[in-house]
Amino acid sequence: MKKIIISAFLLSFGLASCKESFLTVVPETALSSATFFSKEADFVQAVNAAYVPLRAIYNDRHWILAEMHSDNTYYARNILFGAVDGTENVADFAIPTASGVTANDNVLQHYRLDYQIIARTNQVLALIDKVDFNADSKNNLKGQALYLRAFAYFQLVQLFGKVPMHLTPVATREEAASPLATTEQLYAQIEKDALEASKLLFNKSKQEAGRVTSGTAKTLLANLYLIQKKWSNAEAVAKDVVTNDGYKLMPDYNDAFTTTTGNKNNAESVFEVQYMEGSAGYNGNFIYRIVPTPITAAELQPITGTSNPQSLSGENNNIPTPDVIAAYEAGDKRKDISIGYVTLSQSLRDNKVYPYIKKFARAHSLHNNTGQNIPVYRYSEVLLFLAEALNEQGKTAEAAPYLNQVRTRAGLAATTATSQADMREAIFKERRVELAFENKRWFDLVRTGRAKAVITAYGAKVKANPQDYYFPKGAVPPPNAFTVLDDYYGLPAVESALTPHF
Repeated sequence: MKKIIISAFLLSFGLASCKESFLTVVPETALSSATFFSKEADFVQAVNAAYVPLRAIYNDRHWILAEMHSDNTYYARNILFGAVDGTENVADFAIPTASGVTANDNVLQHYRLDYQIIARTNQVLALIDKVDFNADSKNNLKGQALYLRAFAYFQLVQLFGKVPMHLTPVATREEAASPLATTEQLYAQIEKDALEASKLLFNKSKQEAGRVTSGTAKTLLANLYLIQKKWSNAEAVAKDVVTNDGYKLMPDYNDAFTTTTGNKNNAESVFEVQYMEGSAGYNGNFIYRIVPTPITAAELQPITGTSNPQSLSGENNNIPTPDVIAAYEAGDKRKDISIGYVTLSQSLRDNKVYPYIKKFARAHSLHNNTGQNIPVYRYSEVLLFLAEALNEQGKTAEAAPYLNQVRTRAGLAATTATSQADMREAIFKERRVELAFENKRWFDLVRTGRAKAVITAYGAKVKANPQDYYFPKGAVPPPNAFTVLDDYYGLPAVESALTPHF
């Protein structure tokens, strides 16, 4: 994918009005939405800018709210580091929330980044039909903007349930204080945008690598329909992707994930967030956020492969739990690809061996500067979407081959599930290990109605055996751990100061 470039001036018109009349005088020497959008290249640059917040979302925030807020990962408590922070509150299901709002900074930053995408795509969609250029290119750019807006709202509705919905550029601060759209209204708009995007976007075979495709839009629709339990709709769109969009499983599970410089946007990739190692500003540092600490340079070097490793202190997060490790069946090839182990000589625990997420630990050149992409949707998930949609309609025998494609690559025997209930459980378990650490687990727990039961049982284990969950001897979770088990996060308290609606 071409470098996704955001120019400083794009930030200035993200919330600017596009309404004009013949009395409006637009200064020709000042750059604004009225003067900038005059040719195809301008819309390419603006659509590129709409992708940009995804890098911060996936590198910095989404894994906290979607993966650590589950029974898949936890934090490695370092009692020398200091007070409990906002990330620990997420992992401990102890986020202070009152009157539907929270001061948690992870929530605030994720919320703002999604609305950056929405503001930028709204600007594109408001103006693109007013400028004449190649119809195929225009449709493709418009489709990307529609998809990105749909995806931003999809993240917001999964996280919050109800949020303000803006479909046109916001001109004033007062306009930004919009009433909350209902979950159903948000679902309807996501469906509308994603459906239109699926018709406008290029197929993967024709699309520039790294950009969303018609298959990406249909995969989002399948995800949305599963949440809504619209099983026949989910079956139709997922089967369309399987039949017509040219994706396939990489033969080796390890190759489903990129290196820091290669294997990007491969045959299995339906959508992945793009990063580039180096000094241009497109890099990530995900593994440095999630590797267990304190870790010496010598202990870190085999994980990162850099020639200049540096020790890390603090208290890092997203450490695989004993629960997810135990979820892998004997002989599952994915386990050793997904999870590695490191011994931390400076740890205060008696057992100084910690697991870490190996699937995202790829060798790179520069310390704290990585270039591997982060997956959003992979083809294996499409297969599991289709299996689930079929099974929920009573088509259990038809579901099995799609589940078994995923299991076969993992080195496992075909499923033995023959009843609908057994197949439902088999698919649910398969999603956990196939998509481990890809920010799916919390949303799966919520949409299947299992969140409270699973997290209550998980929390009881953490509190009963804190040393099994990476606490040093004598350290325990806070008293309010596992007491806030709501399906949705509270809305950001900082934003509530700007609106009477929440």
